[in-house]
Amino acid sequence: MNYTEAKEFLSAASARGSILGLERVKELLALLGQPQEKVKIIHVAGTNGKGSFGAMLTSVLTEAGYKTGGFSSPAITDITDSYRINCNEITKERFAEIIGIIAPVCEKMAEKPTEFEIMAAAAYVLFAEEECDAAVVECGMGGDTDATNVMEKPVLSVITNVQSDHCGFLGNTIGEIAVHKSGIIKHGCPAYFGDTAPDALKVVKAKADEMSAPLTIADDSEISDARYSLGEIGFRWHDAEYSIPLCGSYQVKNALNVLNCVEILNGNGFNISDTALKNGLMKTKWHGRFEILRREPLVIFDGAHNPDGIRFAADTISRYFSGKSAILIGVMADKEYGLYADMLGKFIDKAFTVKPDNLRALDSDVLANVFLENGIPAQSFEVLKNGVNAAYSYAKEKNIPLIALGSLYMYREFVEALHE
Repeated sequence: MNYTEAKEFLSAASARGSILGLERVKELLALLGQPQEKVKIIHVAGTNGKGSFGAMLTSVLTEAGYKTGGFSSPAITDITDSYRINCNEITKERFAEIIGIIAPVCEKMAEKPTEFEIMAAAAYVLFAEEECDAAVVECGMGGDTDATNVMEKPVLSVITNVQSDHCGFLGNTIGEIAVHKSGIIKHGCPAYFGDTAPDALKVVKAKADEMSAPLTIADDSEISDARYSLGEIGFRWHDAEYSIPLCGSYQVKNALNVLNCVEILNGNGFNISDTALKNGLMKTKWHGRFEILRREPLVIFDGAHNPDGIRFAADTISRYFSGKSAILIGVMADKEYGLYADMLGKFIDKAFTVKPDNLRALDSDVLANVFLENGIPAQSFEVLKNGVNAAYSYAKEKNIPLIALGSLYMYREFVEALHE
């Protein structure tokens, strides 16, 4: 199987949509020899911060000398971007090899697995074949019924936070959503919760107690002297200095979660030195999170797409910029997009709305009307490339920053249009 054939196989599977339940992926993995049980897994759920947390922790583990796998979704550039070994994206040839192993097994199943179930299984096959010492695996959505939630004994279960998102699938309250997220906690296995929201914390604590899982909870007061710049963020933790090459103000919290989780891992058989921890954090690379793509004019992309993410993006914008910016935004239709004009309005000189390339994407005219109804100049574009070109030209002419917000599904097309 070549790369084109592998993508066509996944495309055919995507026609089956999303189907709840773990029966298919568990059957598939059993037929593949249970690869998920051959690697030490750090399993990560949470509404926001999963990708950044995973990128930082993968970098730290790699720096400590462990061969480390990484799985995240959605893919930011190409589908291979979801799979990493020692922080490096796998090749198209390697991806095709892995799907070539899985495809004939899928065809033997009475009920065929979905696209994401195949992708999750591919991650576990890859990590087992590569003989990884550890792997950081990110949930796609929720936790309990997510296709990644198939290992018996993760070395650590991490819930970064619980906020409102995917309400149609996960519930309308923080407590209901927390039930799904806490479903990754396994019996007797260490767990970490990076949030302090009372409704979520109550649920997570109850699940940890039920599973006799040692639970560590984040303490934001451990971080001090945070220093922000459009290049890196520095801070103190336990009287030591650390820095990360990421600009979003929310990354301090993600770094705190990593620091705490390294302590847990060191208490469970890992040996991660302070030097590896500092160097790993500083070498972290991650696309689409308040990422600077150009300097003149300043162009930034941030994958904020739900209310909590938009709130964090607004905080970061206010930290770095005193004037207004051109904002390009595109989101999925299931988001609470009606809130975004109020959350972002004071930062916007003009909004450019686009429709990401996804079946669930919100129509750009609908999003533009949200801003217009709140007295914010806005223009919609049916073709994303046209929106990028218009927004960039506008920002350049007015000498103001262009900040792109919204779904990571539009990252690749945004970058391609920007560099044409």
